[in-house]
Formats: sequence, structure tokens, C-alpha cells
Amino acid sequence: MNELKQNTDIGKLEESNRQLQKHVYFSLTHHNKINRMNKLLIVLLIVLAGINRAQSQDVDQIVIGTKHSIKSAILNEDREYWLSLPDSYNDKESSHKRYPVLVVLDGNVHFKSISGTVNYMSSDMYNNRKIPEMIVVAIRNVDRRRDFTPDKIVTARENNSGGGDRFLSFLEDELIPELDQQYRTTPYRILFGHSLGGLLASHAYMKEKTRFNAFIAVDPSFGTWDSETMDKKLDSLTETSFERYIYIATANWGKRNIRNRDRHVRFFESLNSRCKGELPAKLEYFENENHSSVPLIAFHNGISSIFEGYGVSYRDVESIEQLTQQFQSISNRLSWKFSPSEYLVNRVGYAMLQNRDESQRPKALPFFILNTENYPLSFNAFDSLAEAYETLGETKKAINNYKKSLELNPGNENAAKKIKELSKGK
Repeated sequence: MNELKQNTDIGKLEESNRQLQKHVYFSLTHHNKINRMNKLLIVLLIVLAGINRAQSQDVDQIVIGTKHSIKSAILNEDREYWLSLPDSYNDKESSHKRYPVLVVLDGNVHFKSISGTVNYMSSDMYNNRKIPEMIVVAIRNVDRRRDFTPDKIVTARENNSGGGDRFLSFLEDELIPELDQQYRTTPYRILFGHSLGGLLASHAYMKEKTRFNAFIAVDPSFGTWDSETMDKKLDSLTETSFERYIYIATANWGKRNIRNRDRHVRFFESLNSRCKGELPAKLEYFENENHSSVPLIAFHNGISSIFEGYGVSYRDVESIEQLTQQFQSISNRLSWKFSPSEYLVNRVGYAMLQNRDESQRPKALPFFILNTENYPLSFNAFDSLAEAYETLGETKKAINNYKKSLELNPGNENAAKKIKELSKGK
């Protein structure tokens, strides 16, 4: 109804414009003179009519996230956070999926760039899938010096630094439980921080207990830690820190570059010397980036480093043993079980199932079975397994798996149709 009214209004404006133009033409023809002010008025009316028409058209928005607020008893204040969900989050086929959580400090600065990067690197839409899809949560700043400094900084003037542990308690004991309650999360969490945020991320990595599993510390401000403070923190490290992954980026500080790099190298080498096995970490120096320009490229490299090997192409998978071994290696490095994505395994399975050599087609079966084991609540996984059994001539097993798919999703018309067709042929 509103659209009809708008079109009617536009039609009236257009008719008014035509009458107005005819009047101008008539006046110029018969009187050959018109007042300059009247001319300007006529042009203004025509322009305004065009603007009104443009404004009446609907404009769709591209939404990358939503704003939320949480009352923090720990910080005694309301804290705002911005949240971006994966593309697949609201798809019916993905209703069984749970997602890792990426927490971004300085969220008002980094939310758009990081959520866009995560989306591009993980979404099926771009055929990239270099990392798993994840929920991005960006925390808006209130007082970053207070929140991001783990220790009191002594300055000539009084300051409120040293609230880092309280802020981490807010993240771990208030924000994360709320996210787990409201969204389909999995308890694998990554903390991203730049500058003072990188300092806090490094501090959290070294704590005995934390809810975070991996850390991206971009050009962390280790200048707030003197040698004695850093050594004290390093000496208190336990083996639990080495079950986590940390990526550290160093930017080029020009004339002050040696001091900045030395702090980061010293920290990294100290971790490496204390780790009994291979340190799950990476230090990377960016010669062509400064402190302000480094965050985005460092995030890309950092998240790629964490999930190295995750983005395998289905064309490179030759056997079920090769695939499971690769993801076992990723899981061992990150101290968390990561399974190959349902999409990847399905793609491998169908490629083998459609092999021109019929004798090779049974090799597809273990891949479809693997998906039902890794994703037991996925109706699509059982539907695909049923199709594989049907193709291989195992009708009874095909019917059983179509039934399982239909139980998980009563709206699966394909499964209902196949059960009916295959049951007739028995």
C-alpha cells in the first residue's frame, strides 16, 4: 500500500513537472521574456521534484553486525560490544553448527576490517575456507589505559593504569558466559589485541588459567614492562601456557625500531627456551608497516598461522587417512579437536562418487560416514550418506540413512521422496 501511494505521489509530481515545462515553453514563445527570478524558481521546483522522487525509493542496508550492551558488575559499568555472525549461522542446513569466538580489543577501531576479513577467509561464498567460520565480538573502549595494562605504570602524574586483570575477568566471567548462552558457540576462543591490547593479550597468554585458547598480539606495547617485570612474568610461566597458540607481530618503528624489535624477540625467545617441545607460536616482523598500519595485515597472517593447514582443497585429498592425519596435526598444535568441515568432506565424497571408473566409487563411502560421525546432528550429512549407499546399490542402508536425515529435519522433502521410491523397489 505504501509503495502504491509513493508511485501515485511520484506520478503527480511528474505531471506537475510536465505542466510546468509546458507553461515555460508557452511563456518563452509568446512573450519572449521571463523574469530571471521566475526562471530560477522553476528550475528549483524541478530539482526538488527529482530529489523527492529519489528519496521515495527504498534503500536496502548491508549489515555486518549488531550492537549489544552488558552490565558489568566487575567493572561497575555498562560495556558495549559489536557482534558479527558467520554467513551460515542462520541457514537451516547449518542449525547444528557451533562456532569458535574471536574477541577483538579496541573493537570500535578494528571491528569492520577484522569481521570482513574473517568473513572473506571462512565463508563458502568466496570458496576460500582458509579458516573456520567464527563469531566476531568487538569490545568498544571506555578507558583503554586502565583496561589493557596488567600492571600499575608509574608516571609523574597520577593515573588509573593496572586494571588489566579486572578487564580480563569481565571478558572471561561475564561476557563469554553471556555469549555462550545467547549463541551457538564452541569453547575455542581467540583474543586479538594491538598495542596496549597486544600487551594484555600477551599477559593473558602467560596466566595460569584463562578461557582463551589462542592469542594474536600485534606490536604489543612491551615498553610498559621493564626487564625485571618481564623476567618475573616469564619465570612464573607454567606448561599450561604452551598448550595455547600465540602469534606476535612486530612493526617498523623507524629510529626506535631496534628497541621495539628487541623486546618482542626477547619475549619470543624466552618462551621458546622454556617450552620443552616445539613452541606453538610465531613471531613475524613487518619491515614495510608501522605501528598504525600493521594491525590488518598482521591479523590476516596471525589467524592464518593459527589455522595453518585448515584450508586444504578437496582436489588435494587422496585418502581418508591423509585427511584425518592432517586435521589431527592441526588439533595437536592447537590443543583442541578440529574436524575437517562438513562442506570439504562432502565435496571430496561426491568427487569420488562421480568417478568415471565405477570401481573407484566405493572409496567415497568412508568420507560420507566421517561426516555423520563428526556432525551427528546434520541432516545433510545423513542425506548425502544415503545417496552414496543408493548409488552403490545398497538400498536398505540408503533407506535407513534417509530416515535418519528425515528425523533430523522433517522438512527434508528429498529424503521423504527417496524413502518412498526405494521402498517400492524392495
